[in-house]
Amino acid sequence: MDYIFCVRSLRGGEFSSNPGATHFLEVPEDAARPLPDHRTTKTAWFKRVQAKAQSGHETDFSRGDIVVYVHGYNNSQETMLARHRRIRQGLESHGFEGVVVSFDWPSADSALNYLEDRTDAKQTALRLVDEGIAAFAALQRPDCRINLHLLAHSMGAFVVREAFDDADDRPAIAAHSWSVSQVILVAADISSASLEDGNPKTSSLYRHCVRLTNYYNPYDPVLSLTNIKRIGVAPRAGRIGLPDDVPGKAVNVYCGEYFDRHWDRAGQQGRIAHTWYFDDPRFMEDVFYTVQGEMDRNEFPTRLPTTAGNLALRP
Repeated sequence: MDYIFCVRSLRGGEFSSNPGATHFLEVPEDAARPLPDHRTTKTAWFKRVQAKAQSGHETDFSRGDIVVYVHGYNNSQETMLARHRRIRQGLESHGFEGVVVSFDWPSADSALNYLEDRTDAKQTALRLVDEGIAAFAALQRPDCRINLHLLAHSMGAFVVREAFDDADDRPAIAAHSWSVSQVILVAADISSASLEDGNPKTSSLYRHCVRLTNYYNPYDPVLSLTNIKRIGVAPRAGRIGLPDDVPGKAVNVYCGEYFDRHWDRAGQQGRIAHTWYFDDPRFMEDVFYTVQGEMDRNEFPTRLPTTAGNLALRP
């Protein structure tokens, strides 16, 4: 079973690419996409996700892990679900015993829909915190600590940034304790400068996480400033990395040399440079170590130091 919480509207008996109510879905393994028939109650959904998250190592203080995947723009529900499953399978292949859930915001299946997707992303972003993160935080028990992590790809990083910023502006949410352990940005479609220490756009994001890891690839043409959809926008964190001045909890992982050695830059007219992460065992292993949080970030066997002073995915 795959667990999704979806904020798309319903149209003609299916989910649309427009914002709607929040639906909690349990999607069977043989389903190609989420359907309205997969809906369950919020209470039942959270109970089953929490139960599945627990690692099974019974101690006086049991723990578990929930990784929330936030997809990018131009993602159909079929694409979102396929990538959700590749993340789950990739992490499980390295020993992950928690659960992967997805936040399905209303993107359209069209590369020309960039600006509308960005508008819909901002409109629905708050529910990532309100319906997801804050709700999980409220269910924490003293005898079982569930660690919550976010893995955001492409415009999903914009969703996460806006969600955290909006949440701190809402007294009803800000008054309660909520946080996540690891924020993992992959091919992030947000400006690198916005992640600078003290920038008001990301101050909430840093405040409510234990660590932020940014994976970036300079060969990614989707995030290029020459891309017609991005004319006039600042250089993206998923292409050039984090700025020099970031909090100590932020870490850059350079993926350029690894990608150049192991993947075809021209694959799918260059789009593979934006999406290869979902199919790469080394990347998934690095994410597994990040989620586990048991090893210093400089000691991962999947990483090497660089001459630029950050870390790189080991070629």
